[in-house]
Amino acid sequence: MTDFSRRSILGAGGLVLAGASMVSGRVQAAGLPEAPVMESAATQAPLFPNVGPDYQPVVTLNGWSLPWRMRGDWKEFHLIAEPVVREMAPGMKAHLWGYNGQSPGPTIEAVEGDKVRIFVTNRLPEATTVHWHGQTLPNGMDGVSGLTQPGIPPGKTFVYEFILRRSGTFMYHPHSDEMVQMAMGMMGFFVVHPRDPAERRVDRDFVWLLSAYDIEAGSYVPKVNTMTEFNLWTFNTRAWPGIDPIVVRQGDKVRMRFGNLTMTNHPIHVHGVDFKVTGTDGGWIPENRQWPEVSVDVAVGQMRTIEFNADVPGDWAVHCHKSHHTMNAMGHAVRTYIGVNLKKTAPQIKKVLPGYMPMGANGMGEMGAMEMPMPDNTLPMMTGYAQFGPVEMGGMFTVMKVRPGLAATDYADPGWYKHPEGTVAYEWTGEPPPEAAQAPGAKAPARKSSGRRASAPAKEFRVVDPRNRPVRTAGGHENH
Repeated sequence: MTDFSRRSILGAGGLVLAGASMVSGRVQAAGLPEAPVMESAATQAPLFPNVGPDYQPVVTLNGWSLPWRMRGDWKEFHLIAEPVVREMAPGMKAHLWGYNGQSPGPTIEAVEGDKVRIFVTNRLPEATTVHWHGQTLPNGMDGVSGLTQPGIPPGKTFVYEFILRRSGTFMYHPHSDEMVQMAMGMMGFFVVHPRDPAERRVDRDFVWLLSAYDIEAGSYVPKVNTMTEFNLWTFNTRAWPGIDPIVVRQGDKVRMRFGNLTMTNHPIHVHGVDFKVTGTDGGWIPENRQWPEVSVDVAVGQMRTIEFNADVPGDWAVHCHKSHHTMNAMGHAVRTYIGVNLKKTAPQIKKVLPGYMPMGANGMGEMGAMEMPMPDNTLPMMTGYAQFGPVEMGGMFTVMKVRPGLAATDYADPGWYKHPEGTVAYEWTGEPPPEAAQAPGAKAPARKSSGRRASAPAKEFRVVDPRNRPVRTAGGHENH
């Protein structure tokens, strides 16, 4: 049995072991490590080290960390690039490309100063490479097809070897047919912990990648040639309500790490806390230079790390603050009907489209509770419920659940927060609220004798059809 650094990796939910079959003679002689494959889309327990320096392992949202083995003084990992089926949320699966059974691939965790050897077996129908985004390493290990190495042919295994020069937050992804392979979901996180176990220690450390896809309703495969008009915005290739909660013990010091491999920036907003930005692509930020935020913008190709104390219990939203990124399967050709009376037109449309339901005249909030027929394998817009009803969100959205008294390793969903009596916003049923006070120096509105506010005097407006607008010539004459 290979000596993986997990007390019992077979006990992890959905984790199986697979071997690679086609390798070079040199690698075969060295002994190829087994490749774990994850079948569950649920967040897995952190992978605590049992050899080498101690550290607080990360928790990958709806993901897992890749086990390794020690061979001499090398820490060995095995990635398999392969087609995968990823459940984005209950009711929708996507046919993607990823690593070790999932997209994104497993998080690689190691320690500053480690010598790492990463085997990459290609089970895709075309050549691939792996670029270790942000790492300082020998040029021939940088993973750019044609520039620093030949592409890994289908069925072959290549080996990357380098020393981890600094701790921090990194990513991995192909630099081979990048537009297709990244659009198909090939990406993963790479976390390097400080050598000193006490350095930058936190109680809970979460990671996830920001990714986007264009998958038409009823289909399974992303449209890889899409440049900007994506319709599914995800945390770790999961869309709300399929994203697990972030479970935190009250009083914990919490770290969140984000990596952005989409085609646009994402301002990530965390409710209920004020955090500090503690890390960027360039590494850790000295404590006296960290800055406070409640939203942090993560640009394309960037990583950002934030830290805070989870002092207030509750169910706190965590989401991208671009509102169209907190929806599912949004349509770019959908018309706006706010203020339009559809009662007369709906019966006529139903004659052509039986089952048609008018919507949008009073806003789109009704979509959160609407259950209507949809193509198979399609997520509804703004779906998902909480204890008070529809959340009216989707896509890049989840909930941070802060609770007192949790065990240090307890990441199980505690259910919805039980608010103390009198601490939830409620409907006012008493006397009408007093009118707003006038600003100093403002003129009070005129009132009728009945006590009601006088209506504003009518105004006349001239409406001009732009098609009939007179054209003024150079001589000052108007031509109609």
